[in-house]
Amino acid sequence: MHAFTEQQVRRSFVNCSQGEAKGLTLPEDFASLDWAELELLGWRDPKAPLRGYLVLDAGDRPVGIAVRAADTRMSGRTTAMCLLCQTTQAGDAVSLFTARRSGEAGRNGNTVGTYMCADLGCAERVRSEIPPWLLERDPAEVVAERAAELRERVAGFVDAVRR
Repeated sequence: MHAFTEQQVRRSFVNCSQGEAKGLTLPEDFASLDWAELELLGWRDPKAPLRGYLVLDAGDRPVGIAVRAADTRMSGRTTAMCLLCQTTQAGDAVSLFTARRSGEAGRNGNTVGTYMCADLGCAERVRSEIPPWLLERDPAEVVAERAAELRERVAGFVDAVRR
């Protein structure tokens, strides 16, 4: 992922107003992010615990979407899968996130949703949590493949928000 400035990230959001984007809280470590190690930038807003943000590199510019976590969580005794990074975790580590659609559809209240890692740390997990059945393969190849798949699934979610 390219390194983006705070202003570029704030301007990238396609499903919230400029005022909302201007008021969002960036990750604490924004200035020191290792952009080369990210497939996407995802974080929860510490000032608004149900709010989160995803920023994807769309070639020459970022594309961001604001998401909202469900009010309730699944039980930690169940297993759930993030549909973006496809990592299996305890149910309370996965949450249903919805995103308001952009444009007229969003103004009419239409949303799209999917299950994601509750902390929006998918970019880290594709690199660190390799499923056991893939451990026999070359680790660099597995990470590259999982990262490409993550980018593809996030781009699909962003496309659904933009429709």
